[in-house]
Order: sequence, then structure tokens, then C-alpha cells
Amino acid sequence: MYKFTAVFLIFLIALNKHSWAGIQIEEVEDNDFAEFEDFEEDTIKPVHEQPVTEKSVNDQHKAQEDIYETDLDSIVEDEDNEFEHFQDEEEFEGFDSEKVTVGGKVDEKEGPKITIAKVPLHFRTNWNSFYLEMLMIAGLLVYFINFFSGKTKNSKMASVWYSTHKSILEENFSLVGDDGKMEIENRGLIKESEHLYTLWCSGRTCCEGMLVELKFLKRQDLVAIIAQMMKPTQDQIHIKVDMNKEDMDTFVFCVASKKTAVKLSKDMADLSVYCVERRGGEKMGLPSQFQIISEMGEVTSAILDSKITALFNRHPDLIDFIHFSDQYSGPKQTEETNLTKLPSTKKVLMFGFNIPTKDRSVQEAMDALKPLMNMVFYCMDKIKRYRLSKEGKNKADKNRLKVEEAFLKTTHAARAEAAAARREQKRRQEKERILQEDDPEKQRKWEEKEMKRQMKKKAPKMKQLKH
Repeated sequence: MYKFTAVFLIFLIALNKHSWAGIQIEEVEDNDFAEFEDFEEDTIKPVHEQPVTEKSVNDQHKAQEDIYETDLDSIVEDEDNEFEHFQDEEEFEGFDSEKVTVGGKVDEKEGPKITIAKVPLHFRTNWNSFYLEMLMIAGLLVYFINFFSGKTKNSKMASVWYSTHKSILEENFSLVGDDGKMEIENRGLIKESEHLYTLWCSGRTCCEGMLVELKFLKRQDLVAIIAQMMKPTQDQIHIKVDMNKEDMDTFVFCVASKKTAVKLSKDMADLSVYCVERRGGEKMGLPSQFQIISEMGEVTSAILDSKITALFNRHPDLIDFIHFSDQYSGPKQTEETNLTKLPSTKKVLMFGFNIPTKDRSVQEAMDALKPLMNMVFYCMDKIKRYRLSKEGKNKADKNRLKVEEAFLKTTHAARAEAAAARREQKRRQEKERILQEDDPEKQRKWEEKEMKRQMKKKAPKMKQLKH
């Protein structure tokens, strides 16, 4: 019975082994990664199962915590090594010395301090922040608008004046509007600036030519307009006629409004020298606002005839001055200028007229100036015919001789210095010429001559007594 039981057990064991091997063969055939699993199974050692207890579980948890702390310490050490260059003293010189130390040791945990600058807030975005800019833009707009409007008005006034007086000018001159070139390209007014226009006329008896200057207000300049509000001025026309020398006698004469008379008598050289006093115009039938500056009485009565007096009374607001002179040299020279000879003079007739732009159109203002332009041509013909009396001529010649003598006395020292400078310059040139020559005999003779001259100059002057 026991034998039968043992044989039966052996048979069961053999049968189990055979079935297990078959199952393994089928799994290997179905699994592509069987060889790797076999490799893992070979490396894995069999572990004997132990009973699970509370103590073993606690031990496993403790082991896992130890492994976690070890990994964490390694990570922290790696991070510290990553920023290790921040601890290099050579990398940041003077940085460690500024750290706050505790007990003589540097606090490594304290990082660099970052100071944030206090930046002021930007301007607020409302319009009140830009009032200065808006004022500047508004001022520029006003300036440019005034510039173009003033420029246009002055140009219009000049063109209207020229068209109004062109026929009168062409009747009296053969050439109207000379531009100064060999071949005249543009006949008419020449624009010197936005407020100044000129016109040159020539080709008439008794005169070399006539220059007309249209001096308008600086309407294109906003600053000038503000100044004119404080000190009012007017648009003016200045006419200058260059007379021929043989067609005008020797005298100086002027009639001007009171304000202009004071200015002319101070600024003009001929009026300040030859005309000492100013007289009122009432005695000669002129309005009270005019003054007469004349060298001789007979000239005043000869020029201010009934026709000219009537024009002064008819247009007192249009006439500023008339100035006739054979000794015209322009404005008076300042005292700082050292003159060695009398300035050159010309015989001229000068007229100054005001343009009546107030409460009138431009065309009406220019039409009102036509009688005054006719007066210019009347005066030219009158001066050509007029001659001084014998007594007047002698007086005029004496006045000019006195002025010349007085000038020579005041400029004697200056002329002596100028003559000495010329002599010194001549001797210097002679010395340079002698030194450039290679003849020593000539140089020796020139030096002896120069030495004698110097000794004679230094010797005291003695007068010889006659017996």
C-alpha cells in the first residue's frame, strides 16, 4: 500500500513538471520580449517570503525617509555648487567687505541688495500739462499768418503806386525802372526787402537821375507791429534827385515838420554846419507844424513861391520834408572817425512824403500823392533856373571857405600824423630795396645818410641872430 502511494506521488510530480514546461514554451513563443524577461528572471534572486508585521512596515517607512533625505541633500549641494561663483571675491571686488557681519563672520545667506531708483511720474495726460506747447504753436501760427498778410499788403501797395505814377514818370524820364544791369531784364520796382521797394529813373535834363524809395511799415514783422502800437509811424516815400553840378547854385535849404526838422538838423552834416537856426513857417505862409532851416533868407523867399506854399497848405499831412543842398554828404560823421579831408559832396533835391493809408483804400491813397509828384518835377525845373544874387553868392562862398578852414584846423594833427606815416613807409621801402642789392658800397652810403638825418633830427634848433 505504501509503495503504491509513493509511486503515485512520483507520477504526479513528473506530470506537473511536464505541464509547467509546456506552459513556459507557449509564453516564450507569444512574447517578443521573452529573452529580456528571461534575463531579468535570471538576475533576480529569489526572496524568501517573510511574514508581514507592524515592525517591518515601520522599518520600511523609515528606510524610505532616509533615502529621500539623502537625495534632497544631494540636490541642495548641487544647487549650491551652481551659484558658487557668486562667492568668489575676485568676481565681485569690494562686495564682501560691504556685507553685514555677525560675530566677525560674513553672512553668506544675505544676497546682494538691489536699490530701485525713484523715477518721477510722467506728465499727466490731460491738456493742462501742455499749455506752454499750445501757446508756442499758437504764437507761431499768428506770426506766420501776420507775415504773409503783411507781405501781401506791402506788395499790393507798391504795385498800385507804380501803376498810378507810371505815366507821369514816363513823361519826364526816358528810362523808368533801371535794374543796374547792362541789358535791362526787368523794368519796374526792385524789391529790396518785404517793406522796401526802389525805382531808379534816368534820362532827363538838369539831373543825373532820380531814386524813389517806398518805405512801408514792417507789416510782416509781428514785433515791429507791436512796437508801432507804442510808437506810431507812417508809410513814406523818399525821393532823391541827383542834380548836375552846373544846374544848381550853392545854397542849403530845408522845410520839414517840427519833429523831422529837429532830427534832420542834428543828423545831417550840411544842415548842422551851414544852417544854424530853425524858424517857424508861419511868416512864409506855411502851416504852423512846419519849420524852415535855410542858409540865406533870399533862398527861402525864392523857393517858397505861391504854388509850393499852396501845396503845403493843401496837403500838410502828406508832406514830411523837402531838403535842397549843394553840400549834401549824408549823415554827420561820428567823433570817433578821424577824417583827413573833407567828405565828398553832391547837389541833391530830397523829398519825403507820407502815404495816407488811414481811412482810405490803397488806390485812393496813391491817387492823393499825384500832386506831390508833380511838385517834384516843378522844383527840379525851378532850381535849374534859380541863381543867387551877387551878395548871396559871396556869402555862400565865404561860408564854405570858413567850413574848410575850420576843418583843416581840427584835422591838422591827424594830417601831420598821416604825412609822417607816409614818409616812414617811403623810407622803409627804400631800405628794403637797398638791402636786396648786393652792393655793399651803396648800403654803407645809405647807412651814413640815415645816421646824419637822425643826428640832425635830434640836434636842438637854434635861431641865427642878424647883426
